[in-house]
Amino acid sequence: MTIIYEKEQIETVIRELRAGKVIAFPTDTVYGLGVCYDDEDALQRLKAAKGRPENKPIPTMVGNRRQLAEVAVVNETIERLADAFLPGALTLILRRRAQVADYVTNGLDTIGVRMPDDPFVLALIDGLGKPMLVTSANRSGEKTGTTFEEVMEQLDGRIDGIVRGTCGCLSASTIIDVSQEEVRLLREGPICREAIDKVLAKA
Repeated sequence: MTIIYEKEQIETVIRELRAGKVIAFPTDTVYGLGVCYDDEDALQRLKAAKGRPENKPIPTMVGNRRQLAEVAVVNETIERLADAFLPGALTLILRRRAQVADYVTNGLDTIGVRMPDDPFVLALIDGLGKPMLVTSANRSGEKTGTTFEEVMEQLDGRIDGIVRGTCGCLSASTIIDVSQEEVRLLREGPICREAIDKVLAKA
C-alpha cells in the first residue's frame, strides 16, 4: 500500500527515506521518485517500481554546490552554468568522482546531477544530509507524472509513499552533457539552448 503524506510531514518522509523507502514527491519540474543516495537496495526497488532498464542510471539530486563537487568533477564551465541556472530545471552530465559507487552510475564514468529549485525538496536533501537518487515518477515508457493523481494512477501499490503537492513548470528538466570539451544539449526543457549558449559565450 502506498502511504500519502502532506508536505508538513517532512520529518516523517525523511525518516522513511532513511529507512530505505521509495517515495514520490513534487519538484520544480515534474513529480520525482527518489531514494537515499547511498542505499543500493532502495535503488533496486525504485527501478523495479518503474520497470526501468537496469542499464539506465538514476540521476543524482543535490541540495547545494558542495554536494555537487563531492559527486562530480567541477570546472570553470560548470561553475558558470551553475551560477546561471542552479538551483533550477537543469540536469548536468558530468565526470563522476572516483568515490562515487558504481551502482549509482551503472559503472559509467559520468553522472547526471540536478539541484532543484524547490524548497521542499531542498529541505528533504538537507534533512537527509546527503544527496538523493531521483527520477521521474512514472512507469518506464508511460507519461511522466506531473500531478499527484497521475502518479497514483501509475504507481499506487508499487511505491512506499507519495507526498501530495503541486509541481512547478510541469516539464522535465533540460539535460546538457558537460563531461567532454564540447557541451552537448541532450534534451531541451524549461531552460532553452539560447540561454545556455549565452552563458557559455561569456568564457
